[in-house]
Amino acid sequence: MDSLVSVIMSAYNAEESLGSSIESILNQTYENLEILIMDDGSSDSTYQICQHYEKEHSKIKTYKNLKNIGLTKSLNILINHSQGKLIARQDADDISNIERIEKQIDYLESNNLDACTTRAMIIKKNKKIPGFSHYLPTRLVIRKKNPFIHGTLLIKKSVIDKVGLYDERFYFAQDYKLFSDLIKVGFKIKTINECLYYLNIENNISSNYSDAQSYYAECVRADTLPDSKLD
Repeated sequence: MDSLVSVIMSAYNAEESLGSSIESILNQTYENLEILIMDDGSSDSTYQICQHYEKEHSKIKTYKNLKNIGLTKSLNILINHSQGKLIARQDADDISNIERIEKQIDYLESNNLDACTTRAMIIKKNKKIPGFSHYLPTRLVIRKKNPFIHGTLLIKKSVIDKVGLYDERFYFAQDYKLFSDLIKVGFKIKTINECLYYLNIENNISSNYSDAQSYYAECVRADTLPDSKLD
């Protein structure tokens, strides 16, 4: 039987995009999924949308924070509720290609990886732009920037059990910190050279809070990253 994949998504005032994002996961060619969604203290109809989908689809479980606590803590709560052997990320304003998870699992297993991400098509003002793909060794790139797209992450639950949850000191750049921690321990992570995700940067945290994001990213870089097993 195919391994259960837990897809975790945190949503904050995402009523305009949430339905399409959820549908992109429900329509995946890989079917053994549970979808865990956290409404992080939204003031719009985000939670009502979550409840609607939960009633219609047994795969979906919804949770609600009474106040906004941020992405890092919300994701940790969802991970603690997850039952899958694999954890997949999805952002509430983005769309996954219907073959994304199936292709990631095949790539993960065939390359003996601990985690993998994909390239993304960037959506900005209704224009689609292929996301950047680096060709330098990841162990070199990550010293300067985060080369991975957080929303495309697929990771073994056993790896999270070993390295720990997202570092809650990092309100922003929590993904960069996690990827850095994985590399320091020696876990293997690579990116599929295919756009399997549509990234809406209009509502992206990195775009809206660039100064804070840069500060937290610099904190990650301040912690020297040793050579890793990554290519």
